[in-house]
Amino acid sequence: MIVSSLASDAHTWNLVYLQLLLEEHGFQVVNLGACVPDELLVAECLDRAPAMVVISSVNGHGYQDGLRVVGQLRRRPALARTRMVIGGKLGISGARDGLRADQLLDAGFDAVFPDGPDAVPEFERYLSHVFERVAS
Repeated sequence: MIVSSLASDAHTWNLVYLQLLLEEHGFQVVNLGACVPDELLVAECLDRAPAMVVISSVNGHGYQDGLRVVGQLRRRPALARTRMVIGGKLGISGARDGLRADQLLDAGFDAVFPDGPDAVPEFERYLSHVFERVAS
């Protein structure tokens, strides 16, 4: 799995948290860190062929940056079937995050986990559901 922030986001605590969470669930994780340029994220995904790309945003630009980068990732044939999820603060006005989530799904993410008390439990249920199905 690849865990990454977006180009505009300098936060790292969320990435460390996600890395530890995924490792506790038995996944091997490459954490690309904060302020990851789109080109680097695409190159690392092409090179590592991860089972899933997990993008986290804390600065409130997740929607804007996520729309841009998922298009770049999905245009690569090798990444067309790679699971891609995004979560965290998608915008700076939480009330519109539901609409933003729908637009991020339409743009190519497989799942969106907007900031909120249910985000982590929903992400863990998603992991169990998706990777149980892959293993069977």
